[in-house]
Amino acid sequence: MTAMDLASLAERVHGELFAGHRNAVVTGAAPLSDAKPGYITLIDDEKHIPKLQSSPASAVVTPKSFDTLELPQIVVKNPHDAFAKICQIFRPTHVVLRSFGVHPSACIQPTAKIHSDCFIDAFVSVDDGCTVGAGTHLHRGVTLMPGCQVGRDCQLYPGVVLYPGTILGDRVTLHAGAVLGAHGFGYRMVDGSHQPTSQLGWVEIEDDVEIGANSTVDRGTYGATRIGRGTKIDNLVQIAHNCNIGQHNLICSQVGIAGSCSTGDYVVLAGQVGMRDHIHIGSRTMVGAQSGVASDIAEDLVVLGSPAIPRFEQAAIFAAINKLPEMRRTVKRLEKELQQSLQAKTNESH
Repeated sequence: MTAMDLASLAERVHGELFAGHRNAVVTGAAPLSDAKPGYITLIDDEKHIPKLQSSPASAVVTPKSFDTLELPQIVVKNPHDAFAKICQIFRPTHVVLRSFGVHPSACIQPTAKIHSDCFIDAFVSVDDGCTVGAGTHLHRGVTLMPGCQVGRDCQLYPGVVLYPGTILGDRVTLHAGAVLGAHGFGYRMVDGSHQPTSQLGWVEIEDDVEIGANSTVDRGTYGATRIGRGTKIDNLVQIAHNCNIGQHNLICSQVGIAGSCSTGDYVVLAGQVGMRDHIHIGSRTMVGAQSGVASDIAEDLVVLGSPAIPRFEQAAIFAAINKLPEMRRTVKRLEKELQQSLQAKTNESH
């Protein structure tokens, strides 16, 4: 069990210790909901003080000192960054300490070029014409089909599959089960049956991209499907053929992007966004969760709903929808009053 006194812990995160004995020892770190006696926890706002006071935690990381707390406090400018460092002390990231090399069970074709400073794990398959750069780690069961290029310092986790001709830049991370370069979903009707269209392109991933577990990027029809530098893609995302995703995008879980779409830079697509084919989203635009994008969207907007429209317009629509039950009751009442008035006039005329 790792243990550290509060004074040393405060020094490690460049914080200041308040209301605690410098030699008091903590043995773990966890958020408020999981904290135990002997653990240090985190609050980033004084509104969480009541929860903290009922927590069994023995110390806390805070953005400022709180006089109402008797608990030892490590005060730092950025409590989340500091707490992340503390968590790594008590729960260090598992690092595989291995020399560079190729596992005996890996299948490497003679024409593949593997840099000497990379690690090829068990049951990896690297086909003809592939290249793998220095510092790259191909984890257990990765498959590179013919002609793939993998840059420097990449991490391809277990079960990743690169179809023929896929290109990865440097420092690309592909999580378990990601598939890049599969054939796009394109068919044409010939004599009463669906025949596949040409899928002769490739996938190109630029530097510093991360793609989540079980996400897929389809190859282009004739050219490339591209993911721009620094873009981060969550788990279970589908990007179809011929898409061109800009730089530093954030694409959240279960997003589906149809063929030939494009985005600018710093675009955010929240969870379960759906995009129809052949549309463009401008730079720095944010699309809210479960939105359906049916047409081009300009730069610097926040859009919501299906079809996705600017948030203030959508807010007015939502407000009107919420009033529909009341409006229906009003209409029913007015209809009744009108009928009564017409009936009264009819009776008077007789």
